[in-house]
Amino acid sequence: MSYFTIKDESIAEFKEKKSIFIGHGKRVENEDEAKEFIQKIKNKHKQARHNVYAYIIGEKKQIQRYSDDGEPQGTGGIPMLEVLKKSDITDVVVVVTRYFGGILLGTGGLARAYSKGTSLAIKEGGVVEKVKGVALEITIEYDLLGKLQHVCAKDNFYIEHVEYTDIVKIKILCQYDKLEKLKSQLTEVSSGKALFEEDKGKMYFKLEHRLYDSEIINSALSNDKDK
Repeated sequence: MSYFTIKDESIAEFKEKKSIFIGHGKRVENEDEAKEFIQKIKNKHKQARHNVYAYIIGEKKQIQRYSDDGEPQGTGGIPMLEVLKKSDITDVVVVVTRYFGGILLGTGGLARAYSKGTSLAIKEGGVVEKVKGVALEITIEYDLLGKLQHVCAKDNFYIEHVEYTDIVKIKILCQYDKLEKLKSQLTEVSSGKALFEEDKGKMYFKLEHRLYDSEIINSALSNDKDK
């Protein structure tokens, strides 16, 4: 199970025939968060002519909402929603603010402008995958540590933490559909001596071969962007 979303809040601005468009994007967990973000942008840009929005929420994209916010029907919210759908992302809300510049854009021009504002907000936010994973704790004797580290390095399983006491405990955040493969490999290399304990699993962010909790994904993505 996996899906794509954006890393967090983003902003992108452009000008179209003297009108200023500002795309605001944010990753959200539920509809209340989406509505709070929309209201936040509306409060921030009270002088703007329009704050058009669209959002998709849920692993199966089951919640889809939009508003033209005073623009001609079908010229803002629907084009924005279509961009989100074509980008194949969810748990995301985008608000495109328009400061009117005095020149009418027409229905086609408006649709293109709001689509562009949405695309720029997504691009600036950075798309990231979310996958189902489990926190796996492996308990072994010291003499097996090197072998387990070799297996993990060879198959791109990132070791989050190693605890040294009278035994060794290793923590790995493992993608759910790779869990049995990992346990099988470690069982084989340890001749059945490795002990496993896992939680019930949840959704993690995935960056290359490593999984991340939501509270640390932003710094991880920022570091990756700077490389």
